[in-house]
Amino acid sequence: MTNDSAPTTSKRDTLLAIGVILLVVMGLFAIWQSNTDPRTDELNRMIADDLEISEYDYPFRVFGVEGNTAVVSTPRSPQMSVLRALEIIRPQLDVDQPDTPEVIAAQKELAGIQYRVRDLLLSHPQIDDVRWQLDKQWYLQHGVMVQ
Repeated sequence: MTNDSAPTTSKRDTLLAIGVILLVVMGLFAIWQSNTDPRTDELNRMIADDLEISEYDYPFRVFGVEGNTAVVSTPRSPQMSVLRALEIIRPQLDVDQPDTPEVIAAQKELAGIQYRVRDLLLSHPQIDDVRWQLDKQWYLQHGVMVQ
């Protein structure tokens, strides 16, 4: 007579493999969590709590903190023109006519929000500088490849 309640060798191996995989995943998650600077989360909360910044159509966020420098996302850089960014942020704009009052106003609005982000982050006692980093992932989400 066989004991149906005892797992067979193949079932036991499968359960062991699943257990090992779960332990590896949990270990990787713990390592990832321990490498996250709590200041990054705090700075991102500051951005989210600012109504003017959080309502803007580009999601500014802190990628990380290096020393006392906040590394912050931006949709514009020498790699990517402000007009290309505005084409995504404000799709109703005719960016082919960059001298129109609407496009100029949109450029000023983006610059103003970016300055507000900078000033907000510099108000944190542990942040002395802000370094802008092009948000390649944001562009990719909008179907634009960035080199």
